[in-house]
Amino acid sequence: MVNEKNIGFPLPPGATGYFRPGDGPLPETGLRAFRSALYAAARAAGGEVGEVEERAYPRTFHIASVVERAGESVVLCHAHHPWIAFSRARRDWYGEDFLAPPRWARAFTDTGFVLLSDERLSTPLSGLDASVLTPGEWRQVRHYGTTTLGGVLFNSWD
Repeated sequence: MVNEKNIGFPLPPGATGYFRPGDGPLPETGLRAFRSALYAAARAAGGEVGEVEERAYPRTFHIASVVERAGESVVLCHAHHPWIAFSRARRDWYGEDFLAPPRWARAFTDTGFVLLSDERLSTPLSGLDASVLTPGEWRQVRHYGTTTLGGVLFNSWD
């Protein structure tokens, strides 16, 4: 569902993991900052940090989990922008399999990250300001059948 909050989400350069050499290098969301926030979140959940996996090309995100009594929550951290998302399972790419942030996720915002809701991540590309995407990025969108904001942000395009 497209709503006014989602329409105002402009995609910055680097959102897809691609960059134009003339624009300089992409910003980096360091694994160290993510780990620090992850451990704070695990404490807030009364759980522990599970496996942490640093971004590996071509994936655009770090992936980890928080294990608590209620089960395991998969946490995604965009490698170029401080965005956090949640999913049901570990994968190399995502499209629509996102979850709402749990209550303990506030620990991420307390350390400067931005939580992306499942609603926002499932926004169709037609509901976004995607003017920053290059022709090459649009080719990847079509090639991989990406239809949502989450699919653009959390991908493994090569």
